[in-house]
Order: sequence, then C-alpha cells, then structure tokens
Amino acid sequence: MTALDESSDLPVSCWIGTYAGGGGAGLYPLPGDGDRLGVGAPYGAAANASFGVYSSRFDLHYLVDERDDGMLGLYRHAGSGWTCLGQVTTGGSAPCHVALDATQSCVAVANYASGSVALYRLDASGMPVAPPIVHANSGNGPNPDRQQSPHAHWVGFGPDNRTMYATDLGTDEVRAFAFDAEQGTLDAPRTAFAAPPGSGPRHMLFHPRHPHTAYLACELTSALVVLDLVGTELRERATLSTLPTGWPDGWQGANILAHIGANAAGDRLYVSNRGHESIAVFALDPHGDATLIQHVASGGLSPRFFLILEAERRMIVVHERDHRVTMLDILPDGTLAPTGLAVTVPGAAFALLG
Repeated sequence: MTALDESSDLPVSCWIGTYAGGGGAGLYPLPGDGDRLGVGAPYGAAANASFGVYSSRFDLHYLVDERDDGMLGLYRHAGSGWTCLGQVTTGGSAPCHVALDATQSCVAVANYASGSVALYRLDASGMPVAPPIVHANSGNGPNPDRQQSPHAHWVGFGPDNRTMYATDLGTDEVRAFAFDAEQGTLDAPRTAFAAPPGSGPRHMLFHPRHPHTAYLACELTSALVVLDLVGTELRERATLSTLPTGWPDGWQGANILAHIGANAAGDRLYVSNRGHESIAVFALDPHGDATLIQHVASGGLSPRFFLILEAERRMIVVHERDHRVTMLDILPDGTLAPTGLAVTVPGAAFALLG
C-alpha cells in the first residue's frame, strides 16, 4: 500500500476522490516527486468519493458515493487499474463517512442528510450482505442554518470492538450502539456524550496508543474536546480551541472544522481549519492531554481532508473550495512546513492510497 517508486517521494498510488458537483470526474491519480505534483486521467466509475476505507483482509476499497440516494461502492485496485465490484445502498442520503470494525467483518456508514447510520455484515469475499441495519436519529440543535435535523457525520468502533459510535452534527451528540461483530448486529443507541449545544460534533478519533482517550472535532465552534472513555460512555476531560486566540493574533473570521488525525507514535494530533485555512498541530503527552503548538497555512481554501504519509514524512491536504491539493512536510518534531507544491484537481474532496 505504501511502496515507493524509486524516483518518487509519494506512494506509487495516491488518489484524489472528487465531487461531481465541483467538476470532478472520479478518482484522480496524484503522481509526484520531491519537486512537483501532477494529476492524471481519472477513473470515472467512482463518483462523489468523499470518503473511503481500505480492507487489508479483502483487498477492497469501500468508497461512499455522496449523493441523495446514497451508495457504497466496492473497488479493487491492481497494476492494471481500478475495478468496481458492485454498489449497495447506504440506507440513507448523502453518505459522508465509512468505517470497518477491527475484524473487518462489518462495514458501517454515516448518512449526513438523512441523519442515519447503516451497518452491513460482510461475506467471505468482503461483499456486503443485504439488507443493512439502519438506525435513524431524531432531534435538532440551536443553529438554524446547520442543525435543523440530525446529521450523522462520522462512524467508528470502540477499542474493544463491542461498541459502535456515531457523531451527529445536527443533534450535538455522540451515540453508542452495542455491536456484535460475529453476528453483525447493533442494539438500540444511547447517548454516549452530549456535546455543548450548537457545537456540531463532526469527527472523532481514538488515541492510537491509549484507546481510552478520544478526541472530538466540533465543526461549528472550532473546538477540540478531549474525552475519557469510561465503560462505553465518553466524558469531557478538556476543551481547546483549534484557532489562534488572544490579541493581536486571535482569529476573528468565520471558521469550521473538518478532518482530524494523529501520527502513529501518538504524540501529535492534527485538525484542519476551514476559514482560517490552516492545520492546527497539537502535542499529546503520555496521558493523551493536548497542547496547541502550531498553525501552518494549508495552502488552499477549505482544507476538507488530509492524508498523513508517515514513511514519506509528508501530508497531502485536499481543499474543497478552490479544488487545490497541496503537500506539507512533516518535520522531525511532528510540526508541519509548507513545500509550495500544489496541483488543481476539480471537485477535490478526499485522498486515499490505492
């Protein structure tokens, strides 16, 4: 998955998923070396691929097709190119996130527009077994523009693989479902964490080394919430801004959060700011406590997603508003530095390794 070409600083197969509404025509290859980035001809069968996950067990990519009648596509990439093995419904509209459980026996999807989550059990070849289990949420939040209804935005599995969690931007909560991987079942949900009203929880991440610590990116308030996992509940430990604060450096403009990620060592956490157009870098101590140490310009408008390339010490940042893909260096201390490398990809939304 991350083998390098002899003349390249990037993985041989780095691809950009795109929105058709932004002019994207599928998955675009992103070749490059230490001095340049390029873009190749797209693979057109993977439309609106705004998020995806790779299964090493089945050698399959599960990519959402973020449209009103939401679909999940199954793709395999080999030396000759991509192959679509089929599509299944996500049981909702505008799927925006997908996750595999630890055993790679089930795949889950968050449907943003319909505020629902779906779970498929996978057969021996990795194909979803219909019909999915679908749980729709109800309720709203105080933000009249963004929280008129539920908006599931992320789904993932707890460290013991016995609980599935889902963030809901519209209702300001993280929901928890009892999960059985062998049976592929979910129990009725409960609220694992009630986020502050109007905060809009978007993505959550469990610490890679200390899985009983989690981090919640709240899109609407530019807040990073550090959480303790107690049983299956999540309890607030601390809340930090992802923006510069205080005069004269404090940010006064509009901003919303997007992606969150951590390095494999578990001592650096990254969050993308859309509006401030930056990546916020947090140092994580041995207890998982976070300290903001840097903001670096992302190099474009609305950094929706970033891909951490550990071996290459690089970060690929995907900007939605100006269709720009940029590259940052990851320095030895985990902070970031611009490289000046960028390329235009129409409808850019997501990056993956193929």
